[in-house]
Amino acid sequence: MNLRGRNKVSPEFSMSSMTDIVFLLLIFFMLTSPVITPEALDLILPKAKGKTTNVQNISVSITKKLQYYIDSDRVSQSRLESTLKSRLKGQKEPTIILRAEEGVPIEKAVKIMDIANRNRYKIVLAVKPE
Repeated sequence: MNLRGRNKVSPEFSMSSMTDIVFLLLIFFMLTSPVITPEALDLILPKAKGKTTNVQNISVSITKKLQYYIDSDRVSQSRLESTLKSRLKGQKEPTIILRAEEGVPIEKAVKIMDIANRNRYKIVLAVKPE
């Protein structure tokens, strides 16, 4: 009597499905890699809608004529940091609202941000609502 089964399992392995998957992954990464740029900065930009903050500690404004104002008082550029320190002294969470008029060079706004960074003040850039 011959009791062997008719269905024999083949010990061969088919690589065609594996190559399909690798090919699809290769296409996916080739298409998405130009979207990812390593030199891009991860910045949180201010939104134009909604409130910026509940409590406004102090406001720094820069006009097109490069005049600096703290709240409504005009301040020279050289006395800006000392005036900010004296006004924000003793505040629990000192916050500066930066209002730069359209057309002001970015270096002037960065100077205010640098002062806030050195003194560990929070800074918010005010924008025009839509």
